[in-house]
Amino acid sequence: MRFLVFLIALFVIGCKPATEKEPDKSIKREKPKISLGDQFELEVGDLLFQDLDCGPFCDAIEKVTFGVNGAQFSHNGIISRIDNDAVWVLEAVIKGVVETQLDSFLIKSADSKGQPKVLVGRLRNEYLHLGPMAVENARRHLGKSYDDYFDILNDRYYCSELLYLAFKEANGGQPVFQLRAMTFEDPDTKEPFPKWVEYFQELNYSIPEGQPGINPGSMSRSIYLDIVHAYGKPEGWRGSTLRTRD
Repeated sequence: MRFLVFLIALFVIGCKPATEKEPDKSIKREKPKISLGDQFELEVGDLLFQDLDCGPFCDAIEKVTFGVNGAQFSHNGIISRIDNDAVWVLEAVIKGVVETQLDSFLIKSADSKGQPKVLVGRLRNEYLHLGPMAVENARRHLGKSYDDYFDILNDRYYCSELLYLAFKEANGGQPVFQLRAMTFEDPDTKEPFPKWVEYFQELNYSIPEGQPGINPGSMSRSIYLDIVHAYGKPEGWRGSTLRTRD
């Protein structure tokens, strides 16, 4: 189980190895800071595309998936609530489907300058009304398990699968984003990435090579979506300007 513990430690903020000592609460520690620059006005239903730095696992995802203008993404979520004092993101992470405050979401991918490597996608006008409905659909799955198996048919969810199904339901059963055949192979060697081999061995499950799935990168390239804001610069992103809505 060591590899699964490794993944959990990477993806769950506040999770720590069992052997780590409890922190001394008498010592005041500064929270990590993020720099947001101008305060962009988010809307419920906006999609956040994130370039996480989690070592070989994220590297494997980003090597075989391609985001808008070359951006490398390994995670995404959806703006679910905007309160007076907080913005919330619905996302599927290793601990399951959860709602996370925006600052906590962004800080997971802050670069050395404190800028989150996150782009904001917004549906174009003809699909904009689907956003709030998709949020309500996704909200019904709060607390459900993460889809370790990447199986589109089970009642478990990985990040982009949750959003794909939420928008499909909002659109009367017609997909807004498209499924594609998944690959877990290194394009250089034509063999599965060692981390994926280890991952699925831990699960005692066959690698679902070629099965239908979806990823944050392909969603970011949707013709129905505009990139309307950049909190920072994801790895590989060549965008110096943002697409605007019609």
